[in-house]
Amino acid sequence: MTKQTYSQTQPKNWPAPVASGPLEAAISLPGSKSLNNRELALSALASEPTLLTGTLKSRDSALMIEALRSLGTGIQENTDGSILVTPAPFDRSATIDCGLAGTVMRFVPPIAVLANGDVKFDGDEGARRRPMHTTIQSLRALGVTVTDEGAAALPFTVHGNGKVAGGEITIDASASSQFVSGLLLAAARYENGLTLRHEGEHLPSMPHIEMTLDCLRKRGVKVSTPAEAVWRVEPGPIAGGHGSTNVVAIEPDLSNAGPFLAAAMVAGGKVFIEGWPDSTTQVGDEFDGILQQMGAKISRENGGLLIEGSGQIHGIDIDLSIGGELTPVIAALAAIADSPTVIRGVAHLRGHETDRLAALAAEINRIGGIARETADGLEIDPSENLHGAVWQTYEDHRMATAGAIIGLRVPGIAIEDITTTSKTMPDFDKLWLNMLGRNA
Repeated sequence: MTKQTYSQTQPKNWPAPVASGPLEAAISLPGSKSLNNRELALSALASEPTLLTGTLKSRDSALMIEALRSLGTGIQENTDGSILVTPAPFDRSATIDCGLAGTVMRFVPPIAVLANGDVKFDGDEGARRRPMHTTIQSLRALGVTVTDEGAAALPFTVHGNGKVAGGEITIDASASSQFVSGLLLAAARYENGLTLRHEGEHLPSMPHIEMTLDCLRKRGVKVSTPAEAVWRVEPGPIAGGHGSTNVVAIEPDLSNAGPFLAAAMVAGGKVFIEGWPDSTTQVGDEFDGILQQMGAKISRENGGLLIEGSGQIHGIDIDLSIGGELTPVIAALAAIADSPTVIRGVAHLRGHETDRLAALAAEINRIGGIARETADGLEIDPSENLHGAVWQTYEDHRMATAGAIIGLRVPGIAIEDITTTSKTMPDFDKLWLNMLGRNA
């Protein structure tokens, strides 16, 4: 589908800037990718138009917009950054480019079953390696015909007839909570709703499922959790926003705040993240407590979050199953910490944009660090031998930002492809340089 991938563009290596002194910066972040793409999907399924504000402009969000447009949804992107979504019947066949976006490849197929036509899904070469068996099997369990090439992965085609009975199905979502969220987002439009049960070794990133449930409730959808790892979505209309105003405001992306929070710990000084919500379902909110354990001082004031660092970083022993996407930031800090770090509960990271556990261990070791993969995480020890080298990104935005964090302390780190950050934060390199008081 998408023949060109990040690595094939062969951009120049980006020299990660070294911090020359303590920081004093305020950062305004774009909207949350997780919320942005959930709200886009719900808006396409809603019974009336929705205006989304505080939206994210990134590769993942653009892919979601184009996927929904391909199904027939009216989407108007305004000059002020807001997006007007006008639902329309899914009355056509379509070809969907998933790129590397997990939210597109896991959220849109359960929507596409409502289309009158054949909807083909494909993406970048890296996307074809991501696990999709659960999505494909769940749609078949709902009585939908899905054809694939025998690998239970991209590419595959959903053959829709405009309606789905729904009912009750059981899946194994051990590889990603997105399998659960994708089905729940569309379930209110199924004739009988959906009772969804997870059976498997574990269920990663429960906060992302709670985020999905919260988005549904705010749209007037009746959802419940009758038992552990069981969710019920009643059939019914999906409202076009919060209340009568039909406007949904997207929160800043707190996971994307991670590198900037880490920067204050590595360089010392203060970084203020504007617009940090008082209450949120975003897993990035966990940075508050985690980074304090690693030596930061954090306070909430003036409508945001302030982090103060001394340059001293302590190792940590932590289970990150609640939010594996935090792992690259914690691992980067661990590489320059003064004591060992153990990260547990993140075996599912092997199925993200790349095998993040293998990639993090390889790159930390490449620059003279000491990192070991475990069955479900990483062990990282302090090293006195860190040195400059090319930091490979593996077409993964969070690998790129992890390298930038270490580069604040270790001279000579060159990020192989900083453009991978366009997946969720296209202006990362400019924001990073501005934080350091340098021209982009």
